[in-house]
Amino acid sequence: MALPTTLLLSRLNLSHNNNHTIRLFTALSSKLFTPHNSLYHRRFFKSSNSTTPNCSKTLGSSLLFNDNNNLVVLGIETSCDDTAAAVVNSNGEILSQVVSSQADLLARYGGIAPKMAEEAHAQVIDQVVQDALDKAKLTEADLSAVAVTIGPGLSLCLRVGVQKARKIAATYQLPIVGVHHMEAHAIVARLCDRDLQFPFMALLISGGHNLIVLARDLGQYLQLGTTIDDAIGEAYEKSAKWLGLDLRRSGGPAIEELARQGDAQSVKFSVPMKQHKDCNFSYAGLKTQVKLAIESEKIDAGIPFSSASSEDQRARADIAASFQRVAVLHLEEKCERAIQWALEIEPSINHLVVSGGVASNQYVRARLNEVVARNSLKLVCPPPSLCTDNGVMIAWTGIENFRLGRFDPPPPAIEPEDCQLDLRPRWPLDEEYERGRSIARSMRTARIHPSLTALTQASQYQSS
Repeated sequence: MALPTTLLLSRLNLSHNNNHTIRLFTALSSKLFTPHNSLYHRRFFKSSNSTTPNCSKTLGSSLLFNDNNNLVVLGIETSCDDTAAAVVNSNGEILSQVVSSQADLLARYGGIAPKMAEEAHAQVIDQVVQDALDKAKLTEADLSAVAVTIGPGLSLCLRVGVQKARKIAATYQLPIVGVHHMEAHAIVARLCDRDLQFPFMALLISGGHNLIVLARDLGQYLQLGTTIDDAIGEAYEKSAKWLGLDLRRSGGPAIEELARQGDAQSVKFSVPMKQHKDCNFSYAGLKTQVKLAIESEKIDAGIPFSSASSEDQRARADIAASFQRVAVLHLEEKCERAIQWALEIEPSINHLVVSGGVASNQYVRARLNEVVARNSLKLVCPPPSLCTDNGVMIAWTGIENFRLGRFDPPPPAIEPEDCQLDLRPRWPLDEEYERGRSIARSMRTARIHPSLTALTQASQYQSS
Protein backbone atom coordinates (compact mmCIF):
# COMPACT_ATOMS: atom_id res chain seq x y z
CA MET A 1 0.00 0.00 0.00
CA ALA A 2 1.37 3.44 -0.94
CA LEU A 3 1.95 5.97 1.82
CA PRO A 4 1.23 9.70 1.61
CA THR A 5 4.26 11.98 1.68
CA THR A 6 3.41 13.27 5.13
CA LEU A 7 4.44 9.89 6.50
CA LEU A 8 7.91 10.40 5.05
CA LEU A 9 8.82 13.55 6.90
CA SER A 10 9.66 12.12 10.30
CA ARG A 11 13.08 13.38 11.35
CA LEU A 12 13.83 10.23 13.32
CA ASN A 13 12.61 7.43 11.08
CA LEU A 14 14.14 4.01 11.46
CA SER A 15 14.68 1.52 8.70
CA HIS A 16 15.73 -2.09 8.25
CA ASN A 17 17.24 -1.20 4.87
CA ASN A 18 20.42 0.84 4.43
CA ASN A 19 19.03 2.44 1.28
CA HIS A 20 15.75 3.43 2.92
CA THR A 21 16.72 7.07 3.44
CA ILE A 22 17.56 7.62 -0.23
CA ARG A 23 14.30 5.99 -1.36
CA LEU A 24 12.38 7.94 1.27
CA PHE A 25 13.48 11.32 -0.04
CA THR A 26 13.05 10.33 -3.66
CA ALA A 27 9.43 9.78 -2.73
CA LEU A 28 9.02 13.44 -1.86
CA SER A 29 8.93 14.29 -5.55
CA SER A 30 6.82 11.31 -6.60
CA LYS A 31 4.32 11.87 -3.72
CA LEU A 32 3.97 8.11 -3.26
CA PHE A 33 6.22 5.49 -1.73
CA THR A 34 5.92 1.76 -1.29
CA PRO A 35 7.65 0.55 1.86
CA HIS A 36 9.77 -2.56 1.95
CA ASN A 37 9.78 -4.04 5.44
CA SER A 38 10.43 -0.65 7.02
CA LEU A 39 9.34 0.74 10.34
CA TYR A 40 7.69 4.18 10.12
CA HIS A 41 6.66 6.75 12.67
CA ARG A 42 4.05 9.25 11.62
CA ARG A 43 5.00 12.84 12.32
CA PHE A 44 2.34 15.19 13.63
CA PHE A 45 1.84 18.46 11.74
CA LYS A 46 -0.51 21.18 12.91
CA SER A 47 -1.23 24.27 10.83
CA SER A 48 -0.75 27.59 12.57
CA ASN A 49 -4.47 28.38 12.40
CA SER A 50 -5.57 25.02 13.79
CA THR A 51 -7.40 24.92 17.09
CA THR A 52 -6.23 21.39 17.81
CA PRO A 53 -3.80 21.36 20.73
CA ASN A 54 -0.36 19.83 20.33
CA CYS A 55 0.21 16.31 21.57
CA SER A 56 2.70 16.38 24.41
CA LYS A 57 2.67 12.66 25.20
CA THR A 58 1.45 9.56 23.42
CA LEU A 59 0.52 6.71 25.73
CA GLY A 60 -0.47 3.65 23.74
CA SER A 61 -3.31 4.75 21.50
CA SER A 62 -4.53 7.59 23.70
CA LEU A 63 -3.27 11.17 23.46
CA LEU A 64 -2.63 13.45 26.40
CA PHE A 65 -2.55 17.17 25.60
CA ASN A 66 -0.78 19.99 27.35
CA ASP A 67 -0.95 23.73 26.93
CA ASN A 68 2.15 24.30 24.81
CA ASN A 69 2.81 27.53 26.70
CA ASN A 70 4.04 25.32 29.55
CA LEU A 71 6.45 23.06 27.72
CA VAL A 72 9.60 21.70 29.34
CA VAL A 73 12.06 20.21 26.86
CA LEU A 74 15.34 18.36 27.28
CA GLY A 75 17.84 19.17 24.51
CA ILE A 76 20.71 16.81 23.63
CA GLU A 77 23.65 17.78 21.39
CA THR A 78 26.46 15.42 20.28
CA SER A 79 27.10 16.44 16.67
CA CYS A 80 30.83 17.01 17.03
CA ASP A 81 33.21 17.25 19.99
CA ASP A 82 31.10 18.46 22.91
CA THR A 83 28.54 16.41 24.81
CA ALA A 84 25.78 18.79 25.88
CA ALA A 85 22.35 18.68 27.47
CA ALA A 86 20.00 21.34 28.79
CA VAL A 87 16.46 21.79 30.03
CA VAL A 88 14.51 24.82 28.80
CA ASN A 89 10.87 25.80 29.20
CA SER A 90 8.63 27.61 26.75
CA ASN A 91 8.83 30.82 28.78
CA GLY A 92 12.46 31.02 27.71
CA GLU A 93 13.88 30.02 31.09
CA ILE A 94 17.09 27.99 30.95
CA LEU A 95 16.55 25.56 33.81
CA SER A 96 19.92 23.88 33.35
CA GLN A 97 22.85 23.64 30.99
CA VAL A 98 25.65 21.06 31.06
CA VAL A 99 28.56 20.67 28.62
CA SER A 100 31.32 18.07 28.71
CA SER A 101 34.26 19.23 26.59
CA GLN A 102 36.67 17.06 24.64
CA ALA A 103 39.41 19.70 24.76
CA ASP A 104 42.06 17.23 25.94
CA LEU A 105 41.31 14.95 23.00
CA LEU A 106 41.55 17.88 20.60
CA ALA A 107 44.94 18.82 22.00
CA ARG A 108 46.18 15.23 21.91
CA TYR A 109 45.16 14.53 18.31
CA GLY A 110 45.53 18.04 16.93
CA GLY A 111 41.89 18.06 15.90
CA ILE A 112 38.76 15.90 15.97
CA ALA A 113 39.23 12.13 15.71
CA PRO A 114 35.67 10.84 15.02
CA LYS A 115 36.06 7.41 16.64
CA MET A 116 37.69 8.87 19.74
CA ALA A 117 35.00 11.55 19.88
CA GLU A 118 32.27 8.92 19.69
CA GLU A 119 33.79 6.98 22.56
CA ALA A 120 34.12 10.13 24.64
CA HIS A 121 30.44 10.96 24.02
CA ALA A 122 29.39 7.43 24.99
CA GLN A 123 31.35 7.60 28.24
CA VAL A 124 29.68 10.78 29.50
CA ILE A 125 26.27 11.06 27.83
CA ASP A 126 24.33 9.40 30.67
CA GLN A 127 25.95 11.59 33.32
CA VAL A 128 25.58 14.79 31.29
CA VAL A 129 21.85 14.21 30.80
CA GLN A 130 21.37 13.25 34.44
CA ASP A 131 23.24 16.35 35.58
CA ALA A 132 21.02 18.52 33.36
CA LEU A 133 17.89 17.01 34.92
CA ASP A 134 19.28 17.27 38.45
CA LYS A 135 20.24 20.92 38.04
CA ALA A 136 16.75 21.64 36.70
CA LYS A 137 15.33 19.76 39.72
CA LEU A 138 13.24 17.62 37.41
CA THR A 139 12.94 14.01 36.35
CA GLU A 140 12.26 12.59 32.89
CA ALA A 141 8.60 12.25 33.86
CA ASP A 142 8.36 16.06 34.15
CA LEU A 143 9.41 16.62 30.54
CA SER A 144 7.05 17.50 27.69
CA ALA A 145 9.41 16.26 24.96
CA VAL A 146 13.01 15.44 24.08
CA ALA A 147 14.86 17.33 21.33
CA VAL A 148 18.07 16.01 19.80
CA THR A 149 20.46 16.97 17.01
CA ILE A 150 20.16 14.57 14.06
CA GLY A 151 22.41 16.49 11.64
CA PRO A 152 24.53 17.81 10.21
CA GLY A 153 27.59 16.48 12.02
CA LEU A 154 29.73 13.37 12.45
CA SER A 155 27.63 10.22 12.10
CA LEU A 156 29.39 8.38 14.92
CA CYS A 157 28.83 11.30 17.28
CA LEU A 158 25.24 12.00 16.23
CA ARG A 159 24.37 8.38 16.91
CA VAL A 160 25.25 8.63 20.61
CA GLY A 161 22.88 11.54 21.22
CA VAL A 162 20.04 10.13 19.14
CA GLN A 163 20.22 6.75 20.86
CA LYS A 164 20.09 8.42 24.28
CA ALA A 165 17.16 10.63 23.26
CA ARG A 166 15.22 7.69 21.87
CA LYS A 167 15.83 5.64 25.00
CA ILE A 168 14.43 8.41 27.21
CA ALA A 169 11.51 9.08 24.87
CA ALA A 170 10.60 5.41 24.66
CA THR A 171 10.88 4.78 28.41
CA TYR A 172 8.81 7.80 29.43
CA GLN A 173 6.55 7.92 26.34
CA LEU A 174 7.70 11.39 25.29
CA PRO A 175 7.44 12.99 21.86
CA ILE A 176 10.80 13.49 20.19
CA VAL A 177 11.94 16.39 17.99
CA GLY A 178 14.82 15.94 15.55
CA VAL A 179 16.73 19.23 15.28
CA HIS A 180 18.91 20.66 12.53
CA HIS A 181 22.14 21.76 14.17
CA MET A 182 22.58 24.93 12.09
CA GLU A 183 18.95 25.98 12.47
CA ALA A 184 19.46 25.70 16.22
CA HIS A 185 22.42 28.09 16.07
CA ALA A 186 20.17 30.64 14.36
CA ILE A 187 17.00 30.07 16.39
CA VAL A 188 18.66 30.32 19.81
CA ALA A 189 18.93 34.05 19.10
CA ARG A 190 15.12 34.20 19.47
CA LEU A 191 15.54 32.90 23.01
CA CYS A 192 18.09 35.63 23.75
CA ASP A 193 16.16 38.44 22.05
CA ARG A 194 12.44 37.80 22.33
CA ASP A 195 11.72 40.71 19.98
CA LEU A 196 13.52 38.96 17.12
CA GLN A 197 10.90 38.11 14.51
CA PHE A 198 11.08 36.53 11.07
CA PRO A 199 12.39 37.45 8.59
CA PHE A 200 15.97 38.10 9.68
CA MET A 201 19.48 37.41 8.42
CA ALA A 202 21.83 34.92 10.04
CA LEU A 203 25.58 34.48 9.70
CA LEU A 204 26.50 31.05 11.07
CA ILE A 205 30.24 30.66 11.57
CA SER A 206 32.00 27.70 13.15
CA GLY A 207 34.71 25.14 12.55
CA GLY A 208 32.69 23.33 9.92
CA HIS A 209 30.29 25.97 8.61
CA ASN A 210 30.41 29.40 7.03
CA LEU A 211 26.87 30.22 6.02
CA ILE A 212 24.85 33.38 5.53
CA VAL A 213 21.12 32.95 5.13
CA LEU A 214 17.84 34.80 4.98
CA ALA A 215 15.63 33.22 7.64
CA ARG A 216 12.09 33.62 6.33
CA ASP A 217 10.38 31.44 8.92
CA LEU A 218 11.05 28.43 11.10
CA GLY A 219 12.34 25.74 8.76
CA GLN A 220 12.51 28.08 5.77
CA TYR A 221 15.86 29.55 4.78
CA LEU A 222 17.45 31.03 1.67
CA GLN A 223 21.20 30.63 1.33
CA LEU A 224 22.88 33.83 0.21
CA GLY A 225 26.43 32.56 0.60
CA THR A 226 28.53 29.70 1.93
CA THR A 227 32.13 28.58 1.87
CA ILE A 228 33.50 27.03 -1.31
CA ASP A 229 36.15 25.18 0.69
CA ASP A 230 37.01 25.75 4.38
CA ALA A 231 35.11 27.57 7.11
CA ILE A 232 36.60 30.41 9.15
CA GLY A 233 36.72 28.25 12.27
CA GLU A 234 38.82 25.67 10.45
CA ALA A 235 41.25 28.43 9.46
CA TYR A 236 41.50 29.56 13.09
CA GLU A 237 42.11 26.01 14.30
CA LYS A 238 44.82 25.20 11.76
CA SER A 239 46.56 28.55 12.26
CA ALA A 240 46.62 27.99 16.03
CA LYS A 241 48.05 24.51 15.55
CA TRP A 242 50.80 25.74 13.22
CA LEU A 243 51.64 28.55 15.64
CA GLY A 244 52.13 26.06 18.45
CA LEU A 245 49.29 27.39 20.59
CA ASP A 246 47.49 25.49 23.35
CA LEU A 247 44.53 23.80 21.67
CA ARG A 248 42.88 22.71 24.91
CA ARG A 249 40.81 25.89 24.79
CA SER A 250 40.41 25.45 20.99
CA GLY A 251 42.18 27.42 18.29
CA GLY A 252 39.73 30.31 18.02
CA PRO A 253 40.14 31.73 21.54
CA ALA A 254 43.90 31.05 21.39
CA ILE A 255 44.33 33.09 18.19
CA GLU A 256 42.05 35.86 19.48
CA GLU A 257 44.10 36.24 22.66
CA LEU A 258 47.47 36.13 20.89
CA ALA A 259 46.30 38.59 18.23
CA ARG A 260 45.88 41.28 20.89
CA GLN A 261 49.67 41.24 21.34
CA GLY A 262 50.49 41.52 17.64
CA ASP A 263 50.59 44.07 14.82
CA ALA A 264 47.67 43.32 12.50
CA GLN A 265 49.36 45.21 9.63
CA SER A 266 52.72 43.48 9.86
CA VAL A 267 51.98 40.58 7.49
CA LYS A 268 50.28 41.49 4.20
CA PHE A 269 47.88 38.64 3.68
CA SER A 270 45.52 38.89 0.70
CA VAL A 271 41.77 39.09 1.31
CA PRO A 272 40.13 36.03 -0.32
CA MET A 273 37.79 36.27 -3.31
CA LYS A 274 38.05 40.03 -3.84
CA GLN A 275 37.26 39.52 -7.52
CA HIS A 276 34.08 37.48 -6.85
CA LYS A 277 31.00 39.68 -6.65
CA ASP A 278 28.96 37.21 -4.64
CA CYS A 279 28.50 36.34 -0.97
CA ASN A 280 30.52 33.13 -0.85
CA PHE A 281 33.54 32.57 1.36
CA SER A 282 36.91 30.87 0.96
CA TYR A 283 39.53 30.27 3.63
CA ALA A 284 41.74 27.58 2.08
CA GLY A 285 43.97 30.14 0.38
CA LEU A 286 44.34 32.21 3.55
CA LYS A 287 45.36 29.07 5.44
CA THR A 288 48.10 28.52 2.86
CA GLN A 289 49.28 32.11 3.26
CA VAL A 290 49.51 31.66 7.02
CA LYS A 291 51.46 28.43 6.67
CA LEU A 292 53.95 30.08 4.30
CA ALA A 293 54.38 33.03 6.67
CA ILE A 294 55.08 30.65 9.54
CA GLU A 295 57.65 28.78 7.46
CA SER A 296 59.22 32.08 6.43
CA GLU A 297 59.71 33.00 10.09
CA LYS A 298 61.08 29.50 10.80
CA ILE A 299 58.55 29.03 13.60
CA ASP A 300 58.64 25.55 15.12
CA ALA A 301 55.13 24.53 16.21
CA GLY A 302 56.73 21.83 18.32
CA ILE A 303 57.96 24.55 20.66
CA PRO A 304 55.02 25.77 22.74
CA PHE A 305 54.41 29.51 22.63
CA SER A 306 55.23 29.85 26.32
CA SER A 307 58.69 28.32 25.72
CA ALA A 308 59.54 30.34 22.60
CA SER A 309 61.97 33.26 22.56
CA SER A 310 60.58 36.78 22.86
CA GLU A 311 61.38 37.43 19.19
CA ASP A 312 59.64 34.24 18.16
CA GLN A 313 56.62 35.11 20.29
CA ARG A 314 56.36 38.53 18.61
CA ALA A 315 56.47 36.90 15.18
CA ARG A 316 53.71 34.49 16.15
CA ALA A 317 51.58 37.30 17.58
CA ASP A 318 52.01 39.37 14.41
CA ILE A 319 50.95 36.47 12.21
CA ALA A 320 47.92 35.78 14.45
CA ALA A 321 46.84 39.42 14.38
CA SER A 322 47.34 39.76 10.63
CA PHE A 323 45.47 36.53 9.98
CA GLN A 324 42.53 37.58 12.15
CA ARG A 325 42.28 41.00 10.51
CA VAL A 326 42.05 39.51 7.00
CA ALA A 327 39.85 36.57 7.98
CA VAL A 328 37.29 38.90 9.54
CA LEU A 329 37.60 41.50 6.78
CA HIS A 330 36.53 38.73 4.39
CA LEU A 331 33.44 38.20 6.57
CA GLU A 332 32.71 41.93 6.59
CA GLU A 333 32.87 42.33 2.84
CA LYS A 334 30.64 39.35 2.11
CA CYS A 335 28.13 40.30 4.82
CA GLU A 336 27.89 43.83 3.43
CA ARG A 337 26.85 42.46 0.03
CA ALA A 338 24.54 39.84 1.55
CA ILE A 339 22.69 42.52 3.50
CA GLN A 340 22.01 44.40 0.28
CA TRP A 341 20.74 41.26 -1.39
CA ALA A 342 18.55 40.36 1.57
CA LEU A 343 17.00 43.82 1.76
CA GLU A 344 16.10 43.59 -1.91
CA ILE A 345 14.28 40.31 -1.20
CA GLU A 346 12.78 41.21 2.19
CA PRO A 347 12.88 44.99 2.85
CA SER A 348 11.40 44.47 6.33
CA ILE A 349 14.59 42.86 7.69
CA ASN A 350 15.91 44.59 10.81
CA HIS A 351 18.37 42.12 12.33
CA LEU A 352 21.53 40.19 11.56
CA VAL A 353 22.05 37.21 13.86
CA VAL A 354 25.65 36.05 14.24
CA SER A 355 26.01 32.66 15.89
CA GLY A 356 28.20 29.57 15.95
CA GLY A 357 31.46 29.04 17.78
CA VAL A 358 33.38 31.82 16.00
CA ALA A 359 30.67 34.31 17.03
CA SER A 360 32.13 34.12 20.53
CA ASN A 361 35.11 36.11 19.23
CA GLN A 362 34.84 39.71 20.44
CA TYR A 363 36.84 41.10 17.51
CA VAL A 364 34.42 39.41 15.10
CA ARG A 365 31.44 40.90 16.95
CA ALA A 366 32.91 44.39 17.01
CA ARG A 367 33.70 44.42 13.29
CA LEU A 368 30.32 43.02 12.25
CA ASN A 369 28.55 45.50 14.51
CA GLU A 370 30.07 48.26 12.38
CA VAL A 371 28.76 46.56 9.24
CA VAL A 372 25.17 46.33 10.49
CA ALA A 373 25.28 49.88 11.85
CA ARG A 374 26.21 51.18 8.38
CA ASN A 375 23.13 49.42 7.04
CA SER A 376 20.76 50.51 9.83
CA LEU A 377 20.34 46.98 11.18
CA LYS A 378 20.69 45.53 14.66
CA LEU A 379 23.28 42.89 15.50
CA VAL A 380 22.03 39.99 17.61
CA CYS A 381 24.68 37.70 19.11
CA PRO A 382 23.86 35.04 21.69
CA PRO A 383 26.18 35.01 24.72
CA PRO A 384 29.37 32.98 24.12
CA SER A 385 28.03 30.00 26.06
CA LEU A 386 25.15 29.77 23.56
CA CYS A 387 27.32 30.34 20.48
CA THR A 388 29.40 27.22 20.90
CA ASP A 389 27.59 23.87 20.65
CA ASN A 390 25.15 23.52 23.52
CA GLY A 391 21.95 21.80 24.62
CA VAL A 392 20.03 25.03 25.14
CA MET A 393 19.86 25.81 21.43
CA ILE A 394 18.61 22.28 20.73
CA ALA A 395 15.95 22.44 23.44
CA TRP A 396 14.70 25.88 22.34
CA THR A 397 14.57 24.91 18.66
CA GLY A 398 12.72 21.81 19.75
CA ILE A 399 10.19 23.99 21.57
CA GLU A 400 9.65 26.20 18.52
CA ASN A 401 9.11 23.16 16.30
CA PHE A 402 6.90 21.46 18.87
CA ARG A 403 4.61 24.49 18.98
CA LEU A 404 4.01 24.01 15.24
CA GLY A 405 3.29 20.33 15.66
CA ARG A 406 6.60 19.25 14.16
CA PHE A 407 7.56 16.26 16.25
CA ASP A 408 7.45 12.49 16.31
CA PRO A 409 5.52 10.27 18.72
CA PRO A 410 7.45 8.19 21.24
CA PRO A 411 9.64 5.43 19.79
CA PRO A 412 8.60 1.84 20.49
CA ALA A 413 9.82 0.43 23.78
CA ILE A 414 11.56 -2.40 21.93
CA GLU A 415 13.09 -1.63 18.55
CA PRO A 416 14.32 -4.23 16.04
CA GLU A 417 18.02 -4.93 16.32
CA ASP A 418 18.61 -4.32 12.61
CA CYS A 419 16.83 -0.97 12.40
CA GLN A 420 18.85 2.01 11.23
CA LEU A 421 18.71 5.44 12.85
CA ASP A 422 17.91 8.38 10.62
CA LEU A 423 21.14 10.36 11.03
CA ARG A 424 21.83 13.22 8.63
CA PRO A 425 25.56 14.02 8.66
CA ARG A 426 25.24 15.98 5.42
CA TRP A 427 21.98 17.88 5.69
CA PRO A 428 21.69 21.31 4.05
CA LEU A 429 19.73 23.96 5.87
CA ASP A 430 18.52 25.98 2.96
CA GLU A 431 17.75 26.47 -0.69
CA GLU A 432 20.40 28.30 -2.70
CA TYR A 433 19.76 31.84 -3.96
CA GLU A 434 20.34 32.02 -7.71
CA ARG A 435 22.73 34.99 -7.51
CA GLY A 436 24.70 33.26 -4.78
CA ARG A 437 25.64 30.16 -6.74
CA SER A 438 29.34 29.72 -7.26
CA ILE A 439 30.84 27.94 -10.25
CA ALA A 440 33.96 27.54 -8.11
CA ARG A 441 32.17 25.33 -5.61
CA SER A 442 32.75 21.62 -5.98
CA MET A 443 30.45 19.87 -3.57
CA ARG A 444 29.95 16.13 -3.44
CA THR A 445 26.24 15.48 -3.69
CA ALA A 446 26.23 11.80 -2.74
CA ARG A 447 24.38 10.97 0.47
CA ILE A 448 23.16 14.54 0.99
CA HIS A 449 19.66 14.80 2.42
CA PRO A 450 17.18 17.24 0.93
CA SER A 451 17.44 20.54 2.75
CA LEU A 452 15.41 21.32 5.85
CA THR A 453 13.72 24.08 3.84
CA ALA A 454 12.66 21.65 1.10
CA LEU A 455 11.21 19.24 3.65
CA THR A 456 9.34 22.01 5.45
CA GLN A 457 7.85 23.27 2.22
CA ALA A 458 6.83 19.73 1.25
CA SER A 459 5.04 19.24 4.57
CA GLN A 460 3.21 22.54 4.20
CA TYR A 461 2.14 21.59 0.70
CA GLN A 462 0.74 18.31 1.97
CA SER A 463 -1.17 19.95 4.83
CA SER A 464 -2.66 22.71 2.65
